[in-house]
Amino acid sequence: MEGGAGRNGEEREEERDGMSVHSPCKAPPSSASSLPKEQSQVELELRLLEALEIYPPVKLRGMHRHFVLYGLMEFLRRSFDRQFSPDEVLQLLDRFYNIEMLFQKPDDEEAEILNHEEDFSLPQSYFVKEE
Repeated sequence: MEGGAGRNGEEREEERDGMSVHSPCKAPPSSASSLPKEQSQVELELRLLEALEIYPPVKLRGMHRHFVLYGLMEFLRRSFDRQFSPDEVLQLLDRFYNIEMLFQKPDDEEAEILNHEEDFSLPQSYFVKEE
């Protein structure tokens, strides 16, 4: 009988004032006032993705990271006519990328590979004169 009682509770939950919760006459559970907020959030994410075409997030790891972050902030400022803080931009980026991984320092093995230097020399064939 417990299953019947639970079902009866579901029926009461779905119907209030003779209308179904899913009725088109009733406002959706999230109020209509949140719709523009959701649309602006989508617009913000789209503009951020456009900015990432110009300022790739992989460059946030290098020595130009401050310039890239500033470029993203400026792109969003021009798009929305309001200021964005670096923290806001990083928070937006965190939705799409693992920011912690971007800012993580390379381990010893990666650092060795990145810092490996070789002497450059032209091949001998470059020095041979053609007659």
